[in-house]
Amino acid sequence: FTGKTVFITGASRGIGAAAAREFAALGANVALAARSAADIDRIAGEIGANAIAVPCDVADRASVMAAVAKTVDRFGSLDVLINNAGSIDPIGRLRDIDADAWDKVIDVNVKGVFYGIQAALPHMAGGGSILTIGSGAATSALEGWSHYCTSKAAVHHLNACLDKEERDNGIRALILSPGTVATEMQRSIKKSGINPVAQM
Repeated sequence: FTGKTVFITGASRGIGAAAAREFAALGANVALAARSAADIDRIAGEIGANAIAVPCDVADRASVMAAVAKTVDRFGSLDVLINNAGSIDPIGRLRDIDADAWDKVIDVNVKGVFYGIQAALPHMAGGGSILTIGSGAATSALEGWSHYCTSKAAVHHLNACLDKEERDNGIRALILSPGTVATEMQRSIKKSGINPVAQM
């Protein structure tokens, strides 16, 4: 990965922060994107000169476009996009969940991935990889997760469309479903106690 540039959303904690450290250790330039500027500043500082923090709200298309442009300005290329940012809160049953909160999860988990793809593709003229964090929730409905299951199913199909449209242009479109990982999201899931995954 020496000389390659990796842009990671949701990089302030969990899988995103771990991915940034791992790619940097393999020699890549890494751009850590998240809303929490202080956290990504700290992590980028710990990684070193081949890392930058780019504050970004994936639910805001202009914010995503600006963050990707800043990354390309700094490192001169974009080779890998990792669509990791995601939300599951608030967990709740369909009859009770706040509609605006439900919408926000769709904005982050679906539109955020779409915005990332649109921002990255023009900079991957020579090919590249777009990896999106998926979930078993894309194919298995779970109580209290209507927004999350719906968003992950959408993202799986979005990735399949990306593959069909861009494969011949050298773009690898990948979904990674990592299973149950000890992140802040998993702690929210466990606290909810609403379905079998919360018991894991």
